[in-house]
Amino acid sequence: MQWDKLLCPDRIRSFQKQSSSDLRSEYEKDYHRIIVSASFRRLQDKTQVFPLDKSDFIRTRLTHSLEVSSVSKSLAQNVGRSILRNIKDPGFKPENQADICDILQCAGLLHDIGNPPFGHFGETIIRSYFEKNLSKIEYRVEGTDQALPLSELLTPQMQNDFMHFEGNAQALRLTTKLHYLVDEHGMNLTKALLATIIKYPVSSLEINRDGAIREHKMGYFYADREVFEEVEKATTLNGRRHPLTFLLEAGDDIAYHTADIEDAFKKGFINYDQLLQELEDDADPKIDAVKNDRFKQSQYRQLIENLKYRYKKGCEKGVRNPQIYAVQNWVIAAQGALIYAATEGFTKNYRAIMDGTYEEELMAGTGGEHINRKLGEIAMNYVFESTPIKTIEISADRILTFLLDSFVHAVLDYDVEGRTLSPINRRLMILVSDNYKEIYQIYSRGKDPIEKLYLRIMLITDFICGMTDSYAQDLYWKLNGRI
Repeated sequence: MQWDKLLCPDRIRSFQKQSSSDLRSEYEKDYHRIIVSASFRRLQDKTQVFPLDKSDFIRTRLTHSLEVSSVSKSLAQNVGRSILRNIKDPGFKPENQADICDILQCAGLLHDIGNPPFGHFGETIIRSYFEKNLSKIEYRVEGTDQALPLSELLTPQMQNDFMHFEGNAQALRLTTKLHYLVDEHGMNLTKALLATIIKYPVSSLEINRDGAIREHKMGYFYADREVFEEVEKATTLNGRRHPLTFLLEAGDDIAYHTADIEDAFKKGFINYDQLLQELEDDADPKIDAVKNDRFKQSQYRQLIENLKYRYKKGCEKGVRNPQIYAVQNWVIAAQGALIYAATEGFTKNYRAIMDGTYEEELMAGTGGEHINRKLGEIAMNYVFESTPIKTIEISADRILTFLLDSFVHAVLDYDVEGRTLSPINRRLMILVSDNYKEIYQIYSRGKDPIEKLYLRIMLITDFICGMTDSYAQDLYWKLNGRI
């Protein structure tokens, strides 16, 4: 892979260049398109960890995305400097350092923009609904007399798109089609940026959770295959991950692993003593003789000592709550250590990354691997498996399952010549976003009845994914008689 192709500034829809008074790069223009979009603003009311939380201190999907954007840009600055000074790849020009910073800053803002309400659990609910119901919901195709289940009508890839529904794939769909900025090309972002946000460059038929990291989930829907292929061709990826995707994923990991601990502490899910004990329990007193393991343990121990030091300093300063002081400052130190580790991982594996043969996370084999894993374990044990979170997830399941069932049945005969919707289904379809319905009309023209059926169901997942947590909850209440 070559950087001049990887940093392709072209867009899906070509455009006339603006006047010479606009000095922004194409990637800087991308940034403006993202932050002024309604899709980005909706992230302020989408779950990061704690659904429908009223506290101003707890992160939403919007504040998380801003943090990922900042961390990812920091990683780009580090890596760009390392490529220029140490690796000295002749294909990477000095001006490319600013380019990759701008691209990753934008990619951080977009990385979760396709997520449905109620966080990643919302994705699970959508998958579960279709796994259970594709074989139960029947439809009579135009010109036939017999109604058949969707599982017998839709192609395997169409079915898998729903049963393996993925917010990452939805992000590509939203940015290239659904966000109706000027026309049906969505935000019309640069192909370099689009390639960066495609974490998994495989279809729903190619998912292999035991295979290479790029195959663990799907990266695009059947409906968006032409966009995916155009981006792949322009950036010459040919099924490989874009190098900047590794940095984006590391930025996401760093942001949420550290933020989850801070938010959990503020919500009272874990206290200072528990956090310290958890960290110390995982510090191996028998340091392996292998140099790399000794180095990794040393970094991990330094982080533990840093937490103790921050608490001691808080007490010496007489701050009101030295535990809060310690944890908040410690989170910043942990982020710094993980940014250093991810930079090291990218630099050390640069050739394999550029060849498309590197198939691990950037933290693998670095001093940050142990830290990263432990922070994830703490968050899982103290937050995600807690009774309050599980209770809200049960509510989220009822809300999204009800909405999916209502609107999927309503859309089946929508826009089918010779068929009239029932009074209820007609009213339900009025509630669906006009923009999304317009995009459906544009991309369904000339398609055969089965693909149009697939696109109508996709219209409903588009609509529900675009909802905020509060809107989904409010719509559920209203449709169940609470007016």
